[in-house]
Amino acid sequence: MTYDPNNIFAKILKGELPCHKVYEDETALVMMDIFPQSKGHALVIPKASSRNLLDADPSVLSSVMPLVQSVAKAVQSVTKADGIRLAQFNEAPAGQTVFHLHFHLIPAYEGIALGAHGSGRADDAELAQLAKDISAAL
Repeated sequence: MTYDPNNIFAKILKGELPCHKVYEDETALVMMDIFPQSKGHALVIPKASSRNLLDADPSVLSSVMPLVQSVAKAVQSVTKADGIRLAQFNEAPAGQTVFHLHFHLIPAYEGIALGAHGSGRADDAELAQLAKDISAAL
């Protein structure tokens, strides 16, 4: 499989589509997932063009993982989650639906099951506030 430069995350990275941005630097964009599995579900999206982990440049992975860790800590601090699930999918049979490398940071709360991904769009005002709060915690 090859990388499609017109995937939704590539369009967001190019500024062609909006997002609830938490953070951005030269290597990655962090944004809120608009179809979250729990309150505070964030995505870390490397800017380098790769379909997923299987074709990613190792230098991109090594540069983005400290950011993944920092965002996880900020998400947990803001949401008061009991834990954070890190998820990353590679190809459709594994659950990948957007074919641009990205990392899900999903807050987990004791006694509350995670929702199904893509099952419901979150409220934009709530996502905007979460993005602001997580950004401030970074």
